[in-house]
Amino acid sequence: MSDEQKHDDTPPAAAETPAAAPASGETPAPSQQEFAVRAALESVMDPEINLSVIDLGLIREIHFLPGNTHIKMMLTTPFCPYAPQLMEDVKNATMAVVPLPCDVEIMPDAWSPELMPDPGLLGYSF
Repeated sequence: MSDEQKHDDTPPAAAETPAAAPASGETPAPSQQEFAVRAALESVMDPEINLSVIDLGLIREIHFLPGNTHIKMMLTTPFCPYAPQLMEDVKNATMAVVPLPCDVEIMPDAWSPELMPDPGLLGYSF
């Protein structure tokens, strides 16, 4: 056996990166699963503002892990009285399209209208 045959730089399959890994600085393209979850989350409304968690830009990350879905979201205010209900609604909407347990993590970051895909939905300019 030659030295070339003995030395294999190929990483093991478990450590492989996704085939469509983005170049540095780029965001990965959303998967069909992510599109389905985001579409389902359009029905989860903030009861005070009457816009969806998607329209408000509250859903920051969606991760599909082995055995569960993990969602990182923000709240419009740090002490939102509707946080428990919003978290439950996000879980239920997600599990309706991805039949796995769903964890929702509230991020401590401050929300602002600039995080919305269309801040004009609020009806005022800032």
